[in-house]
Amino acid sequence: MSTTAAIKKLIAQGQYAEGLQHIEPLLANHNTDNSLNIQEQRDLTYLKVVAQRLSGDLNAAKASATALISLDNHYARAHQELGHIYLALHNSQQAASAFYRAVQLNPALLASWQALYKHYQHTENQQAMQLAKAEITYLTQLPTAILGARDLMFEGELIKADQTCRRFLQTHKHHVEALFLLAEIGIALKVYSEAEFLLQTCLELQPSHLSAGLSYLQLLAKMGKFAQSKQLADDLLAQSTTQHSSHFNAIELAKAAAMVGIGEVSEAINIYQQHLQRDAKQASVYLLLGHAQKAAGQLSEATASYRAAYQIQPEFGDAWWSLANTKTYRFVESELQIMQTEFAHEAVQLDNKIHLAFALGKAYEDRQDYDTSFHFYAQGNSLKQGALQYDASYIEKQVAAQIQHCPPSLFQAKRNVGDSRPDPIFIVGLPRAGSTLLEQILASHSAIDGTMELHNILALVSRLRGQNNRYPEILNELDNHYWQRFGQQYLEDTQVYRQGGTYFIDKMPNNFLHIGLIKLILPNAKIIDARRNPMACGFSCFKQLFGEGQEFTYSLDALGRYYQAYLQLMTHWQQCFPNDILLVEHEAVVDDLEVQVRRILDYCQLPFEQQCVDFHQTKRTIKTPSSEQVRQPIYRSGLAQWRHYEAHLTPLKDALMLINPPS
Repeated sequence: MSTTAAIKKLIAQGQYAEGLQHIEPLLANHNTDNSLNIQEQRDLTYLKVVAQRLSGDLNAAKASATALISLDNHYARAHQELGHIYLALHNSQQAASAFYRAVQLNPALLASWQALYKHYQHTENQQAMQLAKAEITYLTQLPTAILGARDLMFEGELIKADQTCRRFLQTHKHHVEALFLLAEIGIALKVYSEAEFLLQTCLELQPSHLSAGLSYLQLLAKMGKFAQSKQLADDLLAQSTTQHSSHFNAIELAKAAAMVGIGEVSEAINIYQQHLQRDAKQASVYLLLGHAQKAAGQLSEATASYRAAYQIQPEFGDAWWSLANTKTYRFVESELQIMQTEFAHEAVQLDNKIHLAFALGKAYEDRQDYDTSFHFYAQGNSLKQGALQYDASYIEKQVAAQIQHCPPSLFQAKRNVGDSRPDPIFIVGLPRAGSTLLEQILASHSAIDGTMELHNILALVSRLRGQNNRYPEILNELDNHYWQRFGQQYLEDTQVYRQGGTYFIDKMPNNFLHIGLIKLILPNAKIIDARRNPMACGFSCFKQLFGEGQEFTYSLDALGRYYQAYLQLMTHWQQCFPNDILLVEHEAVVDDLEVQVRRILDYCQLPFEQQCVDFHQTKRTIKTPSSEQVRQPIYRSGLAQWRHYEAHLTPLKDALMLINPPS
């Protein structure tokens, strides 16, 4: 039995003093030799709080709980313990605040919901009381194993939660709540294909399960399956018996988000505006409205929506970051003060802090205060990296696997086995390498449809990985007829994003990892490698807070290692497909636009059209951070922006192995 487990047993048996006698020296030793990791320190401090509270030493328990929250402000059980302590001290309002914070972090904490219900009952808050009662009813009807697994999931113990859930399902195969929970765990683990199947199963077994329906809608959007998401939303709305309930509204908003995804932006804007007409105090809806308006090129309207969002909810970091992320908005002094105040506030949630840090970084960058700007960018990245726990070796292992299992001989043996249609033009590389500019140039051609960062190849990769994680090794084992099927499926699934052009663009940058798979299923697809000066590209990624994925961008060292791995793999793909991948350097496009436009169109076997040079005049929906930049003529000011921060970028230089970085 581990030391922590032994202490936990003592406390469970009521031997609080004995438990504390074991805890105190372990924590004291840690203060001198850092012998404990964060998890061990947190667990021991939590047990200390519990032992002190149950033994009646409330002031000591309160001090320990405060220290625990300082150690990990997002540990739900620390806030729950503080709630119990405040209750014992007869401070009901402080107790309610602590319990509320606990359930915000972990909605599976039944004891906190029960305490909140009593508080709301005492204060005669009927609406809050009904919400708490609904949560209590839901949690108490769950089997003990599933309640425990749900608790583990919210505490970040995903593998344990997954194992607990699967054990339960071995004897309860059609338990909807267990299937739903396993799907939620799968989404958190990014096993999207299995999660999709589980959510489909949930709705087949219980079509009225709106929580599963809403989770399925969000997953489909995450996977880029917007047409399917819109259809599911319509089906769920048709089944709903109560209009404008919380679930109904959430499903309707998910439908609007799907409509933005397939280009029906004006209709989505109408839905958001209807919601705001019913309740004008919805900061999150103003945010969604702003995103839709920005995608449609309505920048002044988007700005007004983002400002309305933070005016309703000053700590709403995403509203502040969305303003900064227009790349053109300039914060006034009063806004800067609000952001700094909210960022410094201890009670502000982690996600809001991260968004605020990036927004402050951009605000000070615009003021040319580059040291302060980097300070906030670094804080935002550190907080994000801490939440993600990204391992920089992950990309290196992926690249090594691609090189090992995808030699040139594989593609020689399977030449032209996929779908022969030449419709897709893939733009790959790193984020912030100029791919949106290249897409805008190509989408200005009369024969080419611009789309977005499509998730279809990544979804196929997830499917091929399966539970045994045998991708890319499995590419050597599948029969040839699979490649034709996969290529045909890709073209059918992406048809919804097209507007009638002969060709279309898929600009998911991460597809560079899967060029071997792409050439197997679509041998005549065009592939453009968008590349940019590594220091400029790396720093541009570092100061960008991405909506989803790109976990490698929140550390300068990880960024450099990722770039090196990308170069290694692109060299390999060039050897596999000589003269079949076009390298386009961002600096060359900026220096001589027309020459590069002609070169790109020649590669795509298309005639020159002047509107490709005049790309900034093209009107289309753009959903990436560079949307406003590509609606302007070419400019050079961003090429050397990283130079202002050079003194802070040594870890990136070292990882890139650049002694004298190029300008």
